Amino acid sequence: MPEILAENLSGKDVIGDDGATLGQLYNITLDLKTGELHDLVIDPEDGIRDVGFSQNEFGRYLVPVDRVQAVKDHIVVRR
Repeated sequence: MPEILAENLSGKDVIGDDGATLGQLYNITLDLKTGELHDLVIDPEDGIRDVGFSQNEFGRYLVPVDRVQAVKDHIVVRR
């Protein structure tokens, strides 16, 4: 798997594999003990609802990293 610097991901658009824009990448959570990545934290697109992912206390979507399909100009996630 090619390496991607986290600083290059911040603010990147996140879209579903159905083409729907979910929002922008806000942050990434990880386990400090193991270094394992857990979730992409997505700042939702205005008006988007019920995308199939849980939300945190700030209304941001938590997308498990194992749902990421591609990272290029945008991040594609399996819904």
